[in-house]
Amino acid sequence: MSDNDIDPTSPRMAPKAEPTKIKGRELKPSTLMMGHGYDPVLSEGSLKPPIFLTSTFAFPSAADGKRHFEGITGKRPGGADGLVYSRFNAPNQEILEDRLAIWDGAEDALSFSSGMTAICVLMLAYASQGDVIVHSGPLYAASEGFVAKVLAKFGVQYVDFPAGATREEIDAVLEKAKDMASDAGGKVCMVYLESPGNPTNALVDIEAVKAARDEALDWSCPIAIDNTFLGPLWQRPLDHGADIVVYSLTKYVGGHSDLVAGSIAGSKKWMDPVRSLRNTMGGICDPNTAWMLLRSLETVELRMQRAGENATKVCEFLAGHEKVEGLGYLGMIKDARQQDIYERHCLGAGSTFSVFLKGGEAECFRFLDNLKIAKLAVSLGGTETLASHPASMTHLSVAEGRRTELGISDNLVRISIGIEDADDLIADFAQALETV
Repeated sequence: MSDNDIDPTSPRMAPKAEPTKIKGRELKPSTLMMGHGYDPVLSEGSLKPPIFLTSTFAFPSAADGKRHFEGITGKRPGGADGLVYSRFNAPNQEILEDRLAIWDGAEDALSFSSGMTAICVLMLAYASQGDVIVHSGPLYAASEGFVAKVLAKFGVQYVDFPAGATREEIDAVLEKAKDMASDAGGKVCMVYLESPGNPTNALVDIEAVKAARDEALDWSCPIAIDNTFLGPLWQRPLDHGADIVVYSLTKYVGGHSDLVAGSIAGSKKWMDPVRSLRNTMGGICDPNTAWMLLRSLETVELRMQRAGENATKVCEFLAGHEKVEGLGYLGMIKDARQQDIYERHCLGAGSTFSVFLKGGEAECFRFLDNLKIAKLAVSLGGTETLASHPASMTHLSVAEGRRTELGISDNLVRISIGIEDADDLIADFAQALETV
């Protein structure tokens, strides 16, 4: 379909309703977010996409219906040519997926009802009995739990490596995984990364992982990465060798703490198996949430830039405070290996970081309970500043020994800086630290 063609079965879309180039200049995502994938002419001239609250779509002809279902069921590659049923696709979700793909330079993207839905459907689409998943650590506790507890019930094993692992260490883990898979009659089905890791901000060397995968494994094993902490502005994993990028859209992309959603993006060959399983299981995000995410994508760059600038100022204050033992902030890395990864992979330090207070849980709780501006809540990437205690909250389900191994200590507080005035935030942290 050319840039000027209109799909008659899709009432809202021309595939590229706005130009992607002007006189040879590639337009930036922040520009394309204002209209990409949507033609107002097809929706009564509405400047912004309406919310399409419908469960099903009328076909122009029976032949069209047959052709769409051939795509949906996999009898013909490429998916449906038009709109079919809202468990499969719908206008708001398709516009959203078009725009999400733009940010990461991906060929295709899929939206889901939550970040964990995206992760679970992704892994289920690629894992079979006897297979092994290789993953970095730390992961978000629910991600790690899904691999270790849920997939294990279906005969899927895993082996992990620390986020900062060297090429040699990654090679050794992949060899171990191959042996495990061979013994079980399976294969290494996925390398799953989270970088930066939650909540320590530890970085994974994506390029080293790709080189190790290319040498040791079959190309049918994708490298997927949860890019929630830095994406879509401060890291582009597909540029460094990842095949699939994963987001909790709840965080920076949604950015207002008023929705829950997730996504994956990559080439069509990696997306198609996941799309097929999503068609069966459901889990696509709803039209209202998709519409809200379209709103949020228009300002994601502005919000993330402001939050990043605030985080730099706040961390400069915290780094010199007598009650702070250390910081897990990407703008103040002390480890040479981590700094090397940061310089190769990252475009900014982000606005979510960990603070290590002198003391333990009691001191962290006192600090958290005395915050006035920052809110005591889990999640991150919103317009407001949030603070939480991972060891007793988001990562409580992780065994204590495993938490220690991953560096999730009792004196760690995770902070996500918002877009408030930076000096006000510093004053708030200062007064809360006085009570510790």
